[in-house]
Amino acid sequence: MEIYKINEINGLLDGNTYPGRGIIIGKSADGKNAVAAYFIMGRSMNSRNRIFTEKDGEVFTEPFDDSKVEDPSLIIYAAVRKYENKLIVTNGDQTDTVYEGLKNGICFGKALESREFEPDKPNFTPRISGMLTFSDNDFSYKMSILKSIDENGTDCARYCFDYPAKAGLGHFIHTYVCDGNPIPTFQGEPERVAVDSDIDAFTDKLWNALDENNKISLYVRYTDLETGKEENRLINKNK
Repeated sequence: MEIYKINEINGLLDGNTYPGRGIIIGKSADGKNAVAAYFIMGRSMNSRNRIFTEKDGEVFTEPFDDSKVEDPSLIIYAAVRKYENKLIVTNGDQTDTVYEGLKNGICFGKALESREFEPDKPNFTPRISGMLTFSDNDFSYKMSILKSIDENGTDCARYCFDYPAKAGLGHFIHTYVCDGNPIPTFQGEPERVAVDSDIDAFTDKLWNALDENNKISLYVRYTDLETGKEENRLINKNK
C-alpha cells in the first residue's frame, strides 16, 4: 500500500526551497545504528548567520558573526542533548525543557505540554522535537510537533508520535511544508524515509538535497547499538 511507502530523503526535499528546520530519526538499513539528524535553514540574514558547534556530545546553534546578531531569542539554543539513556533533538530551547523534565521524572510528552509554537507571527513556527530511548541493544523513539491551531495563534495543537525502531526506516518531521508568506506549517504524520547504513552516504544525500540558497547547517549522529559508539558528521555552510 502507498501509505507504507518508504521515501528517499532527496525525493522528498528536491525542489522544495524551504522545508525550514527538520529532524530525522530511525534505524540504519543494516540494523546496526540508531540514526538522528537535524538541519536548519534560513531566509533572513539573522537566521542565516548561524553555525552548529559540538561540545561534549551536545550540539548548539551559535552565531557565525556576533556583530550581525539581531535577535538571538529563537535562533540560539541547544539542539542535541543526552540524559542517561535518552538522546533529545529539537529545533529550539525546548531541548532544555525536555532535559529538565526528564531530570525531574517528567516524560517527554508531559514536559512539552508547558511549551507551544514560536511567537513569530504570522508564521507561528512549530516546535518540533524528537527523543531516542536506548535499551537492550535497541531503541525506540518519539517525535512531537506543537503548532498553532489557527492563523491567529489563538491556541496550540499538540501531536506526539511513538515508534519502534525498524531497520532501514526513519521518520522525518519539518517545520514547514514549503516556502510562502506566511509559511505553511507541516501537516500530517512524520514522513517515512529510508535510512542508509553508511553515515557519509546518508549525510551527503541529505545535505545535497537541501536548497542551496537557504540551507545553513546539518548534524548527523549514528550510534552503534551494540557498543554505544557514536559517529558524527557536522556541516556548516558558513565556514
